[in-house]
Amino acid sequence: MAEETTSEIAKFEAPFGRQITLQDVTHESGLQMMRIRIKEGARFTIMDIDPETAAKWGQFLGNWAVEKENT
Repeated sequence: MAEETTSEIAKFEAPFGRQITLQDVTHESGLQMMRIRIKEGARFTIMDIDPETAAKWGQFLGNWAVEKENT
């Protein structure tokens, strides 16, 4: 199994009892990803995304949040 190094970026609670954890993941090959872990009760959803996807996603999330704050 390939080795990876992880470090926690953030951990926070979301509505409906969800817990979100963001981790910086560096794979043995040097590939860097952000791991998003969403815990809902006993269920986990885990996604690894690349920096380009993280930047796009972050921009859309930020834009949406600002739009909703202004309504």
